[in-house]
Amino acid sequence: MDRTEASGPGGFFALRTTPVPGGSHLPLARLYAGHLAPLTARVDTVAGRLRTPERRVAASLAHLALAARLWSVALGPAALTGRLPDLSPDRLLWDPAHSVPDDLWLSDAEPAENSGTPEGTARRIREIVQAGHLAPLAEALRAEGTISARLLWGNAGSALAGAVRELVAWARTQGRPDVAARARALAAELFDHPDLSSTGTPHGPAFRRRSCCLYYRCPDGGLCGDCVFDRRPARAGSG
Repeated sequence: MDRTEASGPGGFFALRTTPVPGGSHLPLARLYAGHLAPLTARVDTVAGRLRTPERRVAASLAHLALAARLWSVALGPAALTGRLPDLSPDRLLWDPAHSVPDDLWLSDAEPAENSGTPEGTARRIREIVQAGHLAPLAEALRAEGTISARLLWGNAGSALAGAVRELVAWARTQGRPDVAARARALAAELFDHPDLSSTGTPHGPAFRRRSCCLYYRCPDGGLCGDCVFDRRPARAGSG
């Protein structure tokens, strides 16, 4: 898969297959194995940009962005082409200093696999993204600082729904109902898992989460479109 194959819906779906000039990328497998310095650096960067003194807020928002990238680079090609690249943690490299899409690149890219049915494709995405990336990423973030598992899985559900929403919107503008149908079918299968099924409803583009990413606690923050809250809570609130 070259960088442009699934980049049509937007930068979050783009994935380099060649090294990024000036990058200091490392395999995400190293992060999950306990090399937390890059993750700490990313949380520090987010905290500085959003001017938040609360580390768990910065950690949540850093996690939400990376979760969105991980779902998108899998769902994009699966919905557009019916094929899925091998995004194993030892082959997918990340640099916290780069923004989308140069934060990720895929080393030793091999031909994308065809998993057949939507159920089979969703099962493979769950293995690669949910089990292979999001579960160990959550463990790494919880080792790096104090943040709840419920919030992190809420972020994962929100990021999944957001990726599907972008794919469906793009498919409508491009006259690709097949892409929208595949994206919705994949979402239905992926949300049919205990870690994600309780994160919000409905399980699709209109998703509304049951937890909060804590963005409202930033000095200039507000409520996200899928926020559990109807109005910004008092500062004493939590996610």
